[in-house]
Amino acid sequence: MSTIEQHTITDTQRTRPMRADARRNCEKVLTAARAAFAAGGSATSLEEIARQAGVGIGTLYRHFPNRQALLEAVYAEEVESLCRSAAEFAELEPWDALVAWLHGFVGYMATKQALAAELLDYMDRDSPLFMGCRTSMYTAGEPLLRRAQEAGVVRADANLPDVIQMVAGISKIQTGDPGQVQRILDIALDGLRAG
Repeated sequence: MSTIEQHTITDTQRTRPMRADARRNCEKVLTAARAAFAAGGSATSLEEIARQAGVGIGTLYRHFPNRQALLEAVYAEEVESLCRSAAEFAELEPWDALVAWLHGFVGYMATKQALAAELLDYMDRDSPLFMGCRTSMYTAGEPLLRRAQEAGVVRADANLPDVIQMVAGISKIQTGDPGQVQRILDIALDGLRAG
């Protein structure tokens, strides 16, 4: 069972699989919530998210009994998407795969910043959700970094926690030009290249 399913299936639904239309509605809500939280922050109302998803508020509450459940599901889904992309990029050349994944990490950070503050009202940084997501990200990204190092295109002294901290810091830069963050990231990533 994926993290999304763990966060979207209520206790009464655990004994039977979700119908196709219910799954589609759940995905619509998650998609709308991700976009709404990234654009308007966590202050976005659940009613607005339901409207953007094209479902009634009752449908939203059937899948997510409260705001916390929706926030957790969106956060977990973003991490799962980032982790899946690492496998997709593995077919690229080692440097290109790592860079593509790290650029995707910047997109993940946009949603994380919108959600993290509110999620921290419900749980601490060492909660099972945050710990599990952190472990999943490191498990997904580590092979990309190691492969690039083995190919001789990334500095041998680089480690994933440092690289993620660097990218996370860059992603928090406030700018009116979204392309500027990507350019700054490219400049910083050049510092990872092997001598």
